[in-house]
Parts: sequence; structure tokens; C-alpha cells
Amino acid sequence: MDNAGKEREAVQLMAEAEKRVKASHSFLRGLFGGNTRIEEACEMYTRAANMFKMAKNWSVLSSAAGNAFCQAAKLHMQLQSKHDSATSFVDAGNAYKKADPQEAINCLNAAIDIYTDMGRFTIAAKHHITIAEIYETELVDIEKAIAHYEQSADYYKGEESNSSANKCLLKVAAYAAQLEQYQKAIEIFEQIGANTMDNPLLKYSAKDYFFKAALCHFIVDELNAKLALEKYEEMFPAFTDSRECKLLKKLLEAHEEQNSEAYTEAVKEFDSISRLDQWLTTMLLRIKKSIQGDGEGDGDLK
Repeated sequence: MDNAGKEREAVQLMAEAEKRVKASHSFLRGLFGGNTRIEEACEMYTRAANMFKMAKNWSVLSSAAGNAFCQAAKLHMQLQSKHDSATSFVDAGNAYKKADPQEAINCLNAAIDIYTDMGRFTIAAKHHITIAEIYETELVDIEKAIAHYEQSADYYKGEESNSSANKCLLKVAAYAAQLEQYQKAIEIFEQIGANTMDNPLLKYSAKDYFFKAALCHFIVDELNAKLALEKYEEMFPAFTDSRECKLLKKLLEAHEEQNSEAYTEAVKEFDSISRLDQWLTTMLLRIKKSIQGDGEGDGDLK
């Protein structure tokens, strides 16, 4: 069957499913076999959704597939089949992602409501991450992305999945700093740094979290950064020998002397060995702009 044929069959299945649903609402049919017709309609909607997916014209048909999965989800709920309903809502959300991101979020939220009602918080957390990613990439609403990462972290913590919770919280901290919510970012970076520094498998990452917390302090106030650095060295002696700690000390010295060139040179030296990512570059530029004579900065650290 060619793609056009698959699309035609999907449309026919949708029409047939709607007939089954209407038939189940008639009085006599409701008494005799109403549920059977709804079950048949569920199956047809799901088959139609998969046909739309197979038709390859995904940019056009993704909404049609999403709608079919959504109809199946509602009927599964009518049949008291919560798990099947949640699964269909997730399928609908995935289908809608590109064509209608807001509808994708609505479907995923419907699935989350069912999973939390069933006590399946780990699965609910996973779908909160998917919603957060849609807000990040499709709708570019960072505040809402943060809210869903936070909710996901709460659910993971409740299920003792601390590693998964930390991944979500690190996203929250990074975005909070970008939005200049530095205190919120500092608290998260410090908390995760303190939690990982005694873990033999994770302690190497602790220096990165303390480094990021110190940069957030530095943007707010140079003295705060100095005090924070002393505290981190005391808490985690291995931090003292790290390249990150040594860079911070050079930056603090350059900032105290209001020496923009020394600041840039220290960053260049660090970057030549450990490439700076976009987040670190942004934070380091914000600090550099506070050096007198740098004005708004030249937008460069190199």
C-alpha cells in the first residue's frame, strides 16, 4: 500500500471509529454491547494513528495521528483502563510535538495526571522532563521549563532516584543563572556539590558544581565569591588543586586590580585545556563586564 493509500485507510478507520462510538450511545446498544463497540473504536483510533504515522507525510499528518491517539485515550478512560489511556495520551503527545507543541503538552499533562493518580511517580517525572524540553526547544519559555524540571526532581526525590533528581536540578540551576536568579542557582549547585563530594564515583563532578556556584557569587559580589571559595576549599580540600579553583583565584585577583587583560588571559589559558561551554562563557563575560574600563565588554573572552 502506498502512502496515499495508508492515509485514506487511516481516514476511513477514523470515520468507522466515530460510528462505533455513536452506536454505543444508543439506548439498546448501550444495554447490549456498548462497551464492545467502544473497545472496537479504541482499536480503530489506534490503528488509524499508526497508519497516519506510516504514511510518511509526517509534517502534515502528525496532528491527525495525535488526534486519533487522543480519541483512543479518552475512550480507554471511559472503559476504566487507566494505563492504556495514559499510554495513548503519551503517544498523542509525541505525535503532536512538532506540529502543535501546546497540544502535546496538554496530552502529556493528561497522562501525568493518570500516572500520579496510580502512584507511578517515576513515569510522571519522565513526562515532566519531556514537557520541559518542549518548552525549551519549541516554545522557548524557560520559566515554564524550569517549573517542569523542578516538578520532575520532586517526584524523583520522592522515589529515592537522587541521580535523576540531580540531573533535573542542574538544568534548573543553569537556567536560573541565565535568568539572573543567582541565589537559586547557588543553592542548587552547592547542595549537589555537597551531596556528591563524598561519593567516590561522583566526587570528580563536585569541583564543577562548586566552580559554577562561585561564578554565580562572583557576578553578584566579589567579596561573596572570595568567601564562597574559602568555604568550598574547606569543605572539599581536593577543590584547591583543581584548575577551576586556580582559575577563580586568578579571576578574583584580576577583578580586584580591575585588570581586564589579566582576566582575559586567565580565561584563555583555561579554555586552551578545558573548552568552555556556552553557559560558562556567558557567566564569565558577565563578570568581565563589571571590570571598570571594560564598559559593556567587547563580548569576547578570547
